[in-house]
Amino acid sequence: MSTTANVTDGRLEGERRGRHLAFRGIPYARPPVGALRFAPPAPSEPWMGLREAKQFSAAAPQGGSSAPGMLAEGPQSEDCLYLNVFTPALDAGARPVLFWIHGGAFMLGSASQAIYDGGPLCERGGVVVVTINYRLGALGYLAPPEGMRGSATANAGQLDQIAALRWVAVNIAAFGGDPGNVTIFGESAGSMAVCALLAMPTAQGLFHRAIAQSGALAEVTGKQAAAKVTAALLSVLGIGAHEAERLRDVPVEDLVSAQRKAAAQTGNAMAFAPIVDGVTLPKSPLAAFAAGEGAAVPLMIGTNRDELNLFTMATLRDIDKPIEDSSALAVLQRSVPTASIEQLRALLAIYRGSRERRDLPRSTRALLGAIQTDRTFRMPSIRFAEAYAARNPNVFMYLFTYESPAMRGALRACHALELPFVFGTLSAPFQDRFAGSGPHVERLSELMMDAWIAFARTGRPSHPALGDFSVYERARRATMVFDKECILQDAPYEEERSGWQGLG
Repeated sequence: MSTTANVTDGRLEGERRGRHLAFRGIPYARPPVGALRFAPPAPSEPWMGLREAKQFSAAAPQGGSSAPGMLAEGPQSEDCLYLNVFTPALDAGARPVLFWIHGGAFMLGSASQAIYDGGPLCERGGVVVVTINYRLGALGYLAPPEGMRGSATANAGQLDQIAALRWVAVNIAAFGGDPGNVTIFGESAGSMAVCALLAMPTAQGLFHRAIAQSGALAEVTGKQAAAKVTAALLSVLGIGAHEAERLRDVPVEDLVSAQRKAAAQTGNAMAFAPIVDGVTLPKSPLAAFAAGEGAAVPLMIGTNRDELNLFTMATLRDIDKPIEDSSALAVLQRSVPTASIEQLRALLAIYRGSRERRDLPRSTRALLGAIQTDRTFRMPSIRFAEAYAARNPNVFMYLFTYESPAMRGALRACHALELPFVFGTLSAPFQDRFAGSGPHVERLSELMMDAWIAFARTGRPSHPALGDFSVYERARRATMVFDKECILQDAPYEEERSGWQGLG
């Protein structure tokens, strides 16, 4: 079977890996360096002869991470606008395409991470999997200061994703894929990127289904907040607002260091993220949906029950250490400033009762983590789903509650735990400790892979082994709970969800 593909820019030589072919490090835009730093992605350039596509490209420049598994391994470079294609065959198969956007708080990560290997998903479902790198941090999400208007753009990272989708539209048929059936999916920041794409005018028509895993873009950075981050970045670098063009000449290592300091100064871990700039992203997704705008494609969306545990793992050993409710309420008041102490006290009581009935950790520290998880992840996803359903009723909700065996089970159903199950990469390094092993683990992965594949193929995640996966409606709130036993439940953890009514 041939391993040579013809794309608009030239010929590519991939490699056979088991029952699929892999093409890695394919350029989809010109290197965004020099005068193109902060600019919209420019069209890629043709090459002569046969280009080898057997190695991943460099990851986007990024700093360190305290959360395990988020930092990209290997080389990093501003020259990072490349994608990878995993396909069963180079034929006219017109297979569904799954287009992956990695997470990492818009500052970390890479498509080359072993957990995102598209091979197992490709082989199991007979689908084409595309994974991409895109600009991160200030390089991808800087709000251009006044002195750079016209030569720089907001949301460059989002525009990179759109450029990659355009590449797919033109070239994926050469890899046996169907450009008329593309599903975008992402996790964490990648999920937020998916949500932003649903509202970006220039992305419309380039994808036909969407999956948002653990990250709904219910709140988008506004111009004023973004300007503060840009001002902080310039200040850290010692660059005046009137000489902002100097940002193009700052060594990339200094820029990455400065963006971390600017994020710390503004107290915003997601300082560089999609911006409502009025041009590339005219409105927040929720505002766009309310106005009858944005995409109207089937959507699957969900979260993990204990997301925040991944980020607080260093303190999980103290989860049962006593803490006064008053101290927890003070933390919550900072997180939900619009809520009264009485409302927050009632919320704490609701979670205590709910977790006790389910025999889940219910120390005050554990309850604080559960509430913060829902504030950050689950509630925004539910609100996003409800707003989106007005555009398209084909919305499907899931809740992942399978618990990691790591740290003697303390991580529980933490952030990113669903990834090796969705990709079928349970054999990737460290996944035996993080995700576990054994027949029940393999079975859960098969059920989830098949749900994602079915959704990509038909727009509905139901399949015979899983059973009916009903649409999500307010009256019923049908939710597929993924665990050792997968079951469709109406309104799981409903008392917790309803406790947020009227709160931020």
